[in-house]
Order: sequence, then C-alpha cells, then structure tokens
Amino acid sequence: MRARQSRPSVARVYSYVLGGRDNYGVDKDLGDYFIEDLPGSEKLAITNRDAVLRAAKAMADAGIRQIIDMGCGLPAAVNVHEVVRQVYPEAHIVYVDDDPFVVAHGRALLAVDNGIAVLEADVRDPAGIENNAEVQRLINFDEPVGLLFAMTLSFVNDEENPTSVVQYWADRIASGSRIYLSHFRTGTSREAMATASKILEAFGRGRFRTDDEIRACFGTLALDEDDLRPCVQWRGEDAEGDQPELTVWEQLVVGGMARKP
Repeated sequence: MRARQSRPSVARVYSYVLGGRDNYGVDKDLGDYFIEDLPGSEKLAITNRDAVLRAAKAMADAGIRQIIDMGCGLPAAVNVHEVVRQVYPEAHIVYVDDDPFVVAHGRALLAVDNGIAVLEADVRDPAGIENNAEVQRLINFDEPVGLLFAMTLSFVNDEENPTSVVQYWADRIASGSRIYLSHFRTGTSREAMATASKILEAFGRGRFRTDDEIRACFGTLALDEDDLRPCVQWRGEDAEGDQPELTVWEQLVVGGMARKP
C-alpha cells in the first residue's frame, strides 16, 4: 500500500479534481498543478464525467439493464448505478477498477445491494473479468450489455493493444449491446502538450491519441450517428444548433458510442 501512496493514482487525482476527499498528498499535489498552473484544465475531468453519466442514461433508455463500468474510479456525487436505476430500478451494475483503494471505497459506498458488484481487476484482462464469479452472477451475455470505458484506454499502451480489449467484448456481447468510450485526444497547443506531458509523466503509462486512433479502438463496431465528439458536446443539452467555442481543455477529451448490430 505504501508504494501506491508514493505515486499519484488516476482515480484519486480525478476524484480530487471533481471535489472528492479520498486522496493522498501526492494526488492533491498533482491535482493542484492542473487546477492552479493550468487553470481550466479541470474541465477534462468534469466534461468527461458528465458525458459518462449521459452515456449510462442513453444505454438504459435503449433498454439495457446491465452495465459494466471499466475503470470506474472513486464514488462520485452521482454514480452510474443511480442514473441507470432511475430507468430500471433492478438493473445490474458491475464496477471494475485495478486500484485496491478505489475498490475498497466502492464496496463500501456503491455496492448497496446484491445487484451491484465492485471488482478489483485489470481492464487489460477481459477474459479474467468475464469469468469472474460476480460478473457471471450479474451479467447475462445473451442479453444486451452496456460497457463503459471512461478514459480507461488512455492509460493502455499501444503494445497492450487497446483495440483488442474492446474487440474481446464486441465479440461476446449480444446484439443491441452498446460500448461507450472516452479518451484523451492529441492536441497541438502549448496547453495541450503540457497537459499530456504532465499526465503521462505522472502516471507512467498511456497515450493521447488522434481521432482516427480513438475510432480504431472500437474495433469492428461502427460509431453511432454522433460519431466522436468532445465530451462536452456528446449528447449534451447544446448538442444541436449553434455551438459555443470550445476551450483547449474541452477539446482534449472526446467520447463516442457504438451499438452491436
């Protein structure tokens, strides 16, 4: 545990920027760098989180009653199961994260009944997740499933083949299932390059990717009519009509959803 406290955690820094209190000094220091030295960069976390919740709602509205949240992070003010259960009160949710700190908090605060599980697992091991006893108990892969990859693949290296991670699930989920992912997008501005450098240096892995590289992460699945958009615009209230000019930060995180035919 001490080793984990000596380096910032993606989940803990993300939570700190969103106003959470479950973090260590090293997480706060990195979060403060973004808030104070790159003012406005907190929009990366805020717009991403808002889009994830809209994606979960869209899945429920499409009739999906079972969700796997890959790389769920720490509990937030509003969580995926709360959004989905507004539509289907008996929906099954599996939260997945590889950080034991996150999992411990998740089990205490998210697993409020037998229809919700919080697993310690690595998204790069999809077979291990699929075969987990809790996933087998809660998820029926003969019925549509919703999969959320919120920023998770941004921290999967090229040699670890993020496309294969998504494709594994695409090959197993039923027709009508949906996969949503958000990802850091490559930018050329000074602020964008400073952000990418700091994030990748702090966490020691991952990559910002181009739009085409992010689309490729969906494998054989085609994006829906919304295509890939900055998270602030993805199915947001102002998705149609005149769009305000995006900040450099809002341009750096994009999201998209695909449906399995």
